[in-house]
Amino acid sequence: MRVLTSPISSALPGLTPLAIADILIFAFLVYQFFMAVRGRRAAHILVGLLVVVGVYAVATALGLELMRTAMATLAPYAPFALVVLFQSEIRRMLARLGGGRWLSVGGRLQKREFAEELVLALVQLQQQKVGALVVVERDIGLRSFIESGVLMEAFLSRDLLLTIFHPGSALHDGAVIVQGDKIAAAACFLPLTVRPALARHLGTRHRAGIGVTEETDCLSLIVSEETGRISVAAFGEIEIDLSQARLEQRITEHLIQRKSPKGSADVASWRSENLESEAASDARVD
Repeated sequence: MRVLTSPISSALPGLTPLAIADILIFAFLVYQFFMAVRGRRAAHILVGLLVVVGVYAVATALGLELMRTAMATLAPYAPFALVVLFQSEIRRMLARLGGGRWLSVGGRLQKREFAEELVLALVQLQQQKVGALVVVERDIGLRSFIESGVLMEAFLSRDLLLTIFHPGSALHDGAVIVQGDKIAAAACFLPLTVRPALARHLGTRHRAGIGVTEETDCLSLIVSEETGRISVAAFGEIEIDLSQARLEQRITEHLIQRKSPKGSADVASWRSENLESEAASDARVD
């Protein structure tokens, strides 16, 4: 460590190896936080906070005492406000640091077999117009949601999914949560999205599917009981009325290729790729 940091320390005499390590650790944590908020609505909140900091700096430089004093008075409460505003992103950052659980599925071939079984089940549910909500865990654990349902720990199969979501089944209400290649639990409760723009034409099943993706990096797969349409939600956005080919593409991207949003443009593409389909969805769907 001393060999690596001595050139830097000689160039900047005030920096010790410990100070350099401190800077690197802080930079790493800041990077992880930005990775957690990228492409999410919290990114806009962060921009707003930076604007407020900029206004404070300008007020101090120009001697605007009233504004500077007011902002300085509110500053001690800022950490509590940040925890409330960014609680989902902080959870996401800690989960990134802790590692993921999707690695329980072995090789790429096994993942493809898993994806094919999942697609076949959803298509059959679509043909029968049976409502379903399947949530697949990625890096951020879903243990709190799993504990709200009926524990199963059974290998995922098309027949098992069809049995769970059969209207006569005691488990058909709620979500099925998948960890690795197993169904961890059924009849699980999920948080609903609170976005008012979506509440107009989407029912509880769809809003729950979106809500859980706003708090974690999971993938939600939804079948409408009324229309039979298949939807996919990820990163807090939903794509409605997917064909079988499109469904296979989305599952491959998120569960095999491990796609994540690179920024707000990637998340916006979810919004725009199926915009016409969403605009046509005036009827309420479950």
